[in-house]
Amino acid sequence: MSPEGKTLLNVVVLGLGFMVMFTAFGTCGNIEQTVIKSFNSTEFHGSGYTSMAIIYAVFSASNLIAPSVIAVVGPQLSLFFSGLLYSAYIAVFIHPYTWSFYTLSVLLGIGAAVLWTAQGNLLTINSKDSTIGRNSGIFWALMQFSLFFGNLYIYLAWHNKSHITDKDRQTVFITLTVISLVGNFLFFLIQRPDPEPAPSDASESLLPTEISDSCDVIPSQTRGSQALEAFKRSIQLAMTKEMLLLSIPFAYSGLELTFYSGVYGTCLGAMTQFGEGAKGLIGLSGILIGVGEILGGGVFGIMDKCNRYGRNPVVFLGLVTHIVAFYLIFLNIASDAPVAPEEGTQMQAFIKPSVTVALICSFLLGLGDSCFNTQLISIVGFLFRDDSAPAFAVFKFVQSITAAIAFFYSNYLLLHWQLLIMVLVGFMGTGTFFLVEWAVMSARRDSDYDSI
Repeated sequence: MSPEGKTLLNVVVLGLGFMVMFTAFGTCGNIEQTVIKSFNSTEFHGSGYTSMAIIYAVFSASNLIAPSVIAVVGPQLSLFFSGLLYSAYIAVFIHPYTWSFYTLSVLLGIGAAVLWTAQGNLLTINSKDSTIGRNSGIFWALMQFSLFFGNLYIYLAWHNKSHITDKDRQTVFITLTVISLVGNFLFFLIQRPDPEPAPSDASESLLPTEISDSCDVIPSQTRGSQALEAFKRSIQLAMTKEMLLLSIPFAYSGLELTFYSGVYGTCLGAMTQFGEGAKGLIGLSGILIGVGEILGGGVFGIMDKCNRYGRNPVVFLGLVTHIVAFYLIFLNIASDAPVAPEEGTQMQAFIKPSVTVALICSFLLGLGDSCFNTQLISIVGFLFRDDSAPAFAVFKFVQSITAAIAFFYSNYLLLHWQLLIMVLVGFMGTGTFFLVEWAVMSARRDSDYDSI
């Protein structure tokens, strides 16, 4: 197999591993608040929103040490061991206790930081400047198939159910735990890329250390010094002009991640106007979010080769798509739906609630999210190719801290306030992304001119 064929295969395997694992975890996150409301036990006093807030808060802080872990253990083993924490978190719901629920929330936050930094690292070292956009799209589309499979199962299993029994919960979460474990073992199929020609300058000499596994012996650096250097580099990158500008779209991606992955499904399940099938709509909504994600990731990955206008048009499309979705949700869903009790909301929306409109909004949320995330992954991998692990750690640090804040305020804020926050941050994030992308395109034109 050619070197380029091997790296493309690695990207596909990486995407498949995330697809299988997040079939389990994404479905878990989408339904956990609804499941907890239906859990009949005086021993359990947990909140799905609070758990997610803890996960993303710890995730954010742990991104500072994630590059150090990867420098010592290697990206492949980092994926596997952090994936085991995802499986353990899902397994907690088979019979949840408050202490185990929140303990695993903390541990999962640490594992998530390592997992996503390792993912960005592996994606970058298996890509070139000319293929990073394509590979980002392929990975994102494959991973988002997870929303389709997991939520299809939920829709079929919970259709026309107004209450989730203990047996329903246990069956779902045993199945999801097994699925997540399968995804973890797929990471061992990733092969080491063939070495590139000897680098011509000192900065490129950092690349081989990124793909070293835990058994390599590196004469010039101890693993301890590698870990310290990775930590210091993360701090330095966070202070660069490009990262400071990109931090706002990073933050927006965290806010809308919270909304589509946890809040919106809960809102649909709380709408008594949708009838007895409201709980089943959580799964159907997740499927359509996944369809939007897959379509966006696939199309933007294919378009990357022929896109003369850079990443800005895709990000602008994402903003417009989300604004339309937010406006329709504002009209169609009762404002107290995110915080309604288990029996649902009795408030009226601005229009007669429509299942069709609600599901169209699900698709638009997924499509818009794919617009932002594929382009953010692409621009970070392009700008910081030689420092991919620290750069993706900064990306995930900002994204996860805003997600944690959003999950926290989702316990208290009515729907229209949550939508307003996302609209304001979305506009600002799109503007700052444009500034960075224009600088990239200007530098590329200058480089092409100098080479003539």
